[in-house]
Order: sequence, then C-alpha cells, then structure tokens
Amino acid sequence: MASSPKTNSKPQLLSYFWLKNIPMSPATAYTALTFYYAWNKANDNEKVSNGISSLFTMIKGVFAKDRLTAILRDFIYYPDDSNKEEAIITRYPQFFAANKMLANIKCHMKPNGDGKGGTYFGATGCGKTYAMLFLSRLLTLREREIFNNPTIVIIEDREDLDTQTSEIFVSSKKYLHDTNVRSIESRQDLMNELCNKASGGVYITTIQKFCEKTGLLSNRNNIICISDEAHRSQSGIGAKLKKTEQGVFTTYGFAKYLRDSFPNAVYCGFTGTPIDETIAVFGEVVDSYTMKESTDDGITVRIAYEPRLARVILSDEQAKEIQKYYDKCTDEGANPEQVEESKKAMSEMSRILGHPDVLKRLAKDIVTHYEALTAQKPEIVQKAMIICATRPIAFQLLKEIIDLKPDWNEKKKAENEADLTPEQLSKLIPLEKIKMVATQGENDEKELFDLCGTKEYRKMLDKQFKNNDSNFKIAIVVDMWITGFDVPSLAVMYIDKPLQKHTLVQTISRVNRVFDGKDKGLVVDYVGIRNDMLEAVKKYGSPHESPIDELPISLAIFRNHLSLLDNLLHDFKAQKFFTGQPLERLVCLNAAAEYIQINKEMETRFMGLSLKMKAAYEICYPSGELTDEETAKAQFYLAIRSIIYKQTKGDAPDAEIMNSVVEKMVQEAITCTGIEDIVNEEKSDDLFSDEFMKELDDVKLPITKFNALIKLLRKAISGYGKTNKIKAIEFDKRLKSVVEKYNNRDKLIFTSEVVSDFINSLSDELVKIFSELQNDKSSFEAMGITYEEKAFYDILVKVRDEHVFEYEDEKCIVLAKKIKELVDDKVQFADWSTRVDIKNQLKRDLILLLYNNGYPPDWNKEVFDKVMEQAENFKKWEH
Repeated sequence: MASSPKTNSKPQLLSYFWLKNIPMSPATAYTALTFYYAWNKANDNEKVSNGISSLFTMIKGVFAKDRLTAILRDFIYYPDDSNKEEAIITRYPQFFAANKMLANIKCHMKPNGDGKGGTYFGATGCGKTYAMLFLSRLLTLREREIFNNPTIVIIEDREDLDTQTSEIFVSSKKYLHDTNVRSIESRQDLMNELCNKASGGVYITTIQKFCEKTGLLSNRNNIICISDEAHRSQSGIGAKLKKTEQGVFTTYGFAKYLRDSFPNAVYCGFTGTPIDETIAVFGEVVDSYTMKESTDDGITVRIAYEPRLARVILSDEQAKEIQKYYDKCTDEGANPEQVEESKKAMSEMSRILGHPDVLKRLAKDIVTHYEALTAQKPEIVQKAMIICATRPIAFQLLKEIIDLKPDWNEKKKAENEADLTPEQLSKLIPLEKIKMVATQGENDEKELFDLCGTKEYRKMLDKQFKNNDSNFKIAIVVDMWITGFDVPSLAVMYIDKPLQKHTLVQTISRVNRVFDGKDKGLVVDYVGIRNDMLEAVKKYGSPHESPIDELPISLAIFRNHLSLLDNLLHDFKAQKFFTGQPLERLVCLNAAAEYIQINKEMETRFMGLSLKMKAAYEICYPSGELTDEETAKAQFYLAIRSIIYKQTKGDAPDAEIMNSVVEKMVQEAITCTGIEDIVNEEKSDDLFSDEFMKELDDVKLPITKFNALIKLLRKAISGYGKTNKIKAIEFDKRLKSVVEKYNNRDKLIFTSEVVSDFINSLSDELVKIFSELQNDKSSFEAMGITYEEKAFYDILVKVRDEHVFEYEDEKCIVLAKKIKELVDDKVQFADWSTRVDIKNQLKRDLILLLYNNGYPPDWNKEVFDKVMEQAENFKKWEH
C-alpha cells in the first residue's frame, strides 16, 4: 500500500527499482516511508527477529532467489484503474498465508479431500482482503493442472463489506488475468452468471443471495469459495427448529444453501476471530497472525482504553442492571432459553441506555471528550464513531448532540474548504459533521426514515466518511460499519452498546489502522465492556500477551474513579486527615464513614466506586506511576471503605493493600468508637445488662451504632436458628423489615439535622427485637418443656395461626412432647436422615399421631416437612 514518492523524502535513484528496502523493510518504488514494514520471518514457522538479526532474516526471507522471484511474479499488485503511482507489495504474513492456504486447498479438493480448505486467522486490520487477492492469483495462475481454471467466489455477509471487497477485486482484472471479475447484484444475477458455468471468473457476493430457490448451480470441484469474516452467518450449515403459532418448522442458514449450490466446491474461511463453528465448517487453522504480532510489526496501531461509564450512568441501580445483562449473556446464544434471556436483558439494557437523562449526559461527555481529543492534534484528521444499542437511541443521541453543537449540523464539503484544491472539492458532497448511518425500518417515524436514506445514499456516506477531506467526521451507528469497515483516520470509538466475544474484538479493531500522526486508536467505554474486552483479546489477540495497554487502562480507571470519589465527597471536609494530628485523623475517618452512610445511594455508590478504584490501585501502585497526592487520597478512601465494610459485613478487606500506617489507623479508628468492644466475639451473651446499655449509649455516631446492633442481632438470630428454625425465621423477617426501612431512607424527606433521630429510632426497634428474642429463647422453661419440644410446639402454633383453625395452646404443648418422643425414636440410627424407609415410617407415625390428637389432617404434609427440617437442624448442630 503506497502513496506518491513526493510525500516523503527518499533517494530518487531507488524510484527506478521494482523493489527496494530500507533495512529491514521491503517496498515498491512508490512507497511512502509510512508504509515500510519489516519482513520479520524468513520462514513462516520461525520466531520474529529483532535487532541486527532481522537484517539476515530479511535477506533470507525476501532476497533469496526463489523467494524474490515468487514475490516479483505474484505478490506485487498494480490496480487497473489507479490514476496515481500506486502499487501494493505483500507483507510477510500475507505471503505465508496465501501460499499455505493454496497448499491446503489443493490437499482438500474433492473427490479425494473433504472440501474444507482451511481457516486463516488474521488479526483484524492486518490486510486479509489483500491476502485473499494474492491467494486468488495463485489459484488462477499456479498449479493449473490441478485447479484447471477455477471459479473463485468471494463470500461476504454484509453489503458494505461486499462493496469494499468489490472495489479492490474489480480493479484487479489484469492482476488476476481474468476479465470476468465482478460483484453479483441480485439472486437472479447469481443464477444467470454461475448456473452451469464451465470455468473461470472471480465473483464477489453476499451469502444472503443464496436461498432455497437457488438450488444446484454447479457440480464442479474446481470452485473455490472464500468466506470473509467466517465467524458469523457463513458457518451456519445446520438445521434449526422455529416455533410459531402455525407450528414448528425446520429452517437453515444461508451457508447450507450455498453448499447446496456448490456441493463439490472447496470452502475456506478468513477471519480475525475464529469460533468453534468456523473450524468445524472450514477446517483447522492453516496459518495465523495475531493482534499482538500486528501491533508489534506496526501494521496496526495499539488500542488504548478509557472507561467513562460512571460519568453518564444515573445511579448504582442502573449499574447493577447493566451488570445483570453481562451476567445473563456470558454464554451468548448457547441455546434458545439463553437467547430469550439475552433478549430480555437487552431490552432492560436499552431502557437504561435510552433514558433521556443518560442520553443528555452521554451527549455532553462525547462532545467534551472529542473536542479535547482533536484539540491535542488539530493538524491531524481524527474521525470518530459512536456505537449505540438501538436505532431509536442512536437517533435521540444525534438530536442531543446537535442541540449542544448546532454548527455540527451545518452542511459543508469540508471544515476548511478554502484549504482544498478544486480537484479535492469535486470529490466531496456537502454533509453535516455528524451523521447517523443505519438502514431504514418499516415502522420508523418519518424523520428517522428520511434520515437513514436509501442504499445508494448509505454508499455515498461510506465513501465520504473514508475521504479525509470531508466535513463528515463523526458517524453514529448501531450495526453498520462496526466490522470489516476500514477508515485509517478513525481515531476514537465511543461504545454505548453491549458487545461480546468476536463482535467486540471486530468492533474495537476499527480504530487500529495506521494513519499519519496516529500513534494509537482509542476506545471509550460507556457500558462497562472492559472485562469482556480483555477476555476477548486474550482469546483472539495473542496466546501470551494482550495487545491492549493494560497499565494505561488501569491508570485511566484508577484516575477516573478517584476523580468520581472526589466529586462524591466534595462537601465533606477531609483536610484533617491529610494535615491533622493522629487523633484528628482518626475522628476524620469515622466522620467520613458516617457522612457516606447518611444517604443509601451515596453509600452504595461510594462502595462501588471504591471497589473499582481498589482493583486498579493494586495494579498501578507498584508501577510508581501514581503521585503522592493520588496515593494519599486512595489510602483515605480505602480506609473509609474498610471501616464501612467492617461495620456492615465483617473484617476490613483492604488491609493487604493499605500502607502500614493507614492500616493501623483504620483499626484505631474502629476501636475508638467503642464498637469493637460491643461486638467483641469473646463477650458474654448478657447483651441487656446495664454495662452493655451504657457502652451502647456512649457511641455518639448513630449509623455506626445501628450497624453494630445489626451485626449483633444477626449473630443472635443465627444462633437461635440452630435450635429453633421456625422462630429464627420470624425474627429474621422482623430484622429485614428494619433494614429495609434503613435502606429506603433516601425516600424519606428530612433534613440532615434529624437523620440521627431517624437512625436512633431504628436502633430502638433492634433493641426491642433483641429483647423479645432473648425472652423467647428462655420461654420453654416457664412452659415446662425442653427447648427441643418448644421448637416442635412453635411449628404446630405457626401452622395453626397461618391457616386459622382452633387448637388450644395446651394441646400444642402435649402434642409437641409426643412429636419429640416420636422423632427421638427414629433418629437413634446414625443414617436416619438419608434412609427413605425410616423417613416414610416417621411420616406414617406422625400422621397417625396428629390424627389421634385431633390436629386437622389438611396440614399433615406441611407439619411433617417442618418437623423433618427441625429434626435435621438438631442433627446438624448437635455437636
């Protein structure tokens, strides 16, 4: 790939040679310095050479006699219609891929082979289309006695890819030595052109043109079908059941109809993201060139990642809903049930992403970010793409952005038309700076329908977006252009659509193309794709190393979340922590923990943000990239997080990443509140002594006191559950009711001055539950029964009260004693709980016992189930 020699200074003598090199990079006579690439392997199975050894690699890899003649003969391509000095010379991965695929296709031709020509796994952006072109020439001109003037069919799965590939192939008739190289326009055109064709021809078509009506086109075995982007619809050859109101139907994918048309053809696949189906349909990977190798060689640029979800999402609840979506889609489309769940999750996701306030925030953030990005390098063309979840969301986002930037909606040929020549201007069409690109929908409102335009209109937009001079700089898309669409000047991609696996890698790879002045492609994340992205690039990028900058990602996440935490605690006076005396710092920490918990939404948001900051901090801190101020702030927030976590959950989780001074400070801060004393595991169970109540009253932080009581009550209920499951469940429900009031405190309308009164009233409710639980635990003594008999008594009373029938308490006591005797008789065998015969005997005896004692028979099963649960509960905790 080259440009005029005038664009870069180089020795003019070299212009007379068909191949030249600047150690260690071969190129053609016209190649600009930008497009020199190292030939890093002498043979495809060798490791990449660097340093001085790469010079010897190039000499062996390019200038060996057989290799040099092979490159000259088949791997330098001059487009037919080029009106400039332009030639394309193979890169080493394309050279090896084309030759290896040729050999594999030859081995797998029918009738002796299985028709699976193999899979080429080439990193997105590494030039797979040219690799297919080089392979097509080899198929056409070499091994003629085997291939015998083959017909080559290039299969795409989208119109835009069909157009893009056609532009290259149709301009290659001289190179391919075939005048019949063209794009198939329709299903009828497909049948007219290829039905019983004797030989030859190179055709580019979409797979959707093959259908049940197409039928058999040719039985020849020298038809080579090359599927581009072979990870999608091109691998669907199996049958599927479709259930409708009319019945269940068997349906097939387009790939099956393609094979019906050419049953003896050889099928090979080219993809940057092979999936299991790819290998099954096209055969094993014949050659590969990963994202890591591509970026190392400079064929593509590295991808940088910037998370900005927290800047546009409205609440933690929305963040949770987004996470639910990812959880439901971890095994995308594995079976019909999962597909249905995925659809439901996507529907909920779209509701969140399409929220008017979210879209306003998103529009504002994109405008701010893009203007800042382009201001850094105003002389460089930096195009942008915004990926939206649905067409209505995309349309609404476009309107929000235009409201903020009306000038972006003005039609112009170029940003600065005066800087362009008449020839350059003649290739441009007046367009807005930002456009939505999508197909028309039958149910679209008129404004959206007209905006999307016809197929020809979208082709025009495609051409204009690829023109660096055009005023059209920002494209808003949903499905179009996110895979197989090459625009080297595309500098940034804003992702507001959940993407996974191969689709995610294909999409983010749009920004990895080499372009003058572009040192990286930027992916800006508004939907939390980071984990899926890292998992996907690990699979498709390299077996050992991610091609995405991990430390910069973590630094970006850390600084982004540190900034959000700063904003969250903007009104809290934290200066004493950083400059005060030790006791002042402790008081400040406790005050901060109290401040955050006054508001439930703030507490949830703080814990979520600090958790993400913590994960990034663990990666960043050892690198030495953080400033002293960043480290101090991070330690402050982690200390607060630990205090809240210990109050509400258990042990402080962050001790291992806090420095020793702050770690000790957290412990001292917790201790100085008096809470540590109150919840001490070693203390006696006498929780309502005068001493205990005095300690409780001494705690001056109402939320801290409330959290302590919650922990104590949960512990007490858990302990009671070991002996009386039914009553423990009742007390737990009461506890949950109080906690729910606390969690819903944001919905109440009160001033900050009376928050403590509200929290203290909840604490009083907890103390009351405590007192009643203690009384219930000892009530069996006054009833003249054992605690085990009391547990069975509570079962009988609960069933009676729930179903509203009469049965005196005294009768319940008598019956409970008899149930205890019955159970004791059965559980004397060590394995009673696993023996069906003993359980069945117990059930029969219990039903008879209930009947003889006048307990209504309607509820026999319910009583038995609860008795069994309680008996097993006793067994579980008897030791």
